[in-house]
Amino acid sequence: MKGKPIFLIAVLGVLLACQADAASKAYVTDILRVTMRAGPSTKYKIVTMLSSGQSLEVLEEQGDWSHIRITEEGANDREGWVMTRFLITRAPWEVQATSLLEENKDLKEKLKTTQKNLNDSVALEKDLTSKLQTSTKALDGLRKEFEALKEGASGYLKLSTAHKVTKSKLESIEKEAQELGKENEGLKSSQRNKWFATGALVLLCGLMIGLVFGRQQRKRRSTYY
Repeated sequence: MKGKPIFLIAVLGVLLACQADAASKAYVTDILRVTMRAGPSTKYKIVTMLSSGQSLEVLEEQGDWSHIRITEEGANDREGWVMTRFLITRAPWEVQATSLLEENKDLKEKLKTTQKNLNDSVALEKDLTSKLQTSTKALDGLRKEFEALKEGASGYLKLSTAHKVTKSKLESIEKEAQELGKENEGLKSSQRNKWFATGALVLLCGLMIGLVFGRQQRKRRSTYY
């Protein structure tokens, strides 16, 4: 708690050091209620009492007096004179502290919003990470299935190729068998023809021999008689 006033004073000091030329801007000092008079002298009547920190606009200066205009809302641009030594060109500590408190409040609200957005982002990141892990597992499963299908397809292709080769060989063998069958039938037919010709020749020879023997026998008989 002791550090906060020191921090505020340091911040206010920095603000004071960074303030631009504010010759046309002034405030009533921090600890006084100042009389605003109708003219630049204590002989003039008091127009109103100015509270500490009240915002004013300096119109001109005459000696120890300043001609000012009240710039706060509801003051209807009232003008008068105050002693210059009761004016300061910086914002009063209370005003600056209030401003800092408002800024602090705004920063806290922004921090809450930022924290909420951060929490939402973290939750979204966790959700996306979980979905990514699930998708990765599913992808690994699909890869394994693909490899299995690939191996099965490879085996099928091998079987299909072997089947085609075997079928081709079988067709070639069947064709060769058909050709051999035709040749065999041709050989059988030729063999039958040969046997038939041989039998006919034998028969013819037998007939001729029979005729020859028959004539010889008839000649012998005719000789005996």
